[in-house]
Amino acid sequence: MRNIVETGLTKAAAPLELAAIANGTLYACCIPAFPDGTIETGSFVAQVERTMLNLKQTVEAAGATMDDVTQVQVFLTDHKYFPELNDAYGKFFNAPYPVRATFIAGLIVPGANIEILAQADVSAVKK
Repeated sequence: MRNIVETGLTKAAAPLELAAIANGTLYACCIPAFPDGTIETGSFVAQVERTMLNLKQTVEAAGATMDDVTQVQVFLTDHKYFPELNDAYGKFFNAPYPVRATFIAGLIVPGANIEILAQADVSAVKK
């Protein structure tokens, strides 16, 4: 059974949820969207920071912290962004870092150059 997490972020128009918990694991998807649903169109670093702030808000809405994130999958539109990703991403985690994979992909959200899927252990979170 999955429980939807109310993140406080703008819900997508598509038939999907932004975050759910099942069997003690939080599953989350984040893009560089502001609370009003518009996309951060500034620099790539600004997009990473907005996406990571959304992930942090999602993780905290589930009652966890960024230290509970165990795996992150990052989707970028171009490999040229990889060095900037590492610099901005690293500011949101403490060592030991989550397991991470990075993919180059065409993203569906216009203007977005990053999308993140993440999993966190929320089994110890009190309900």
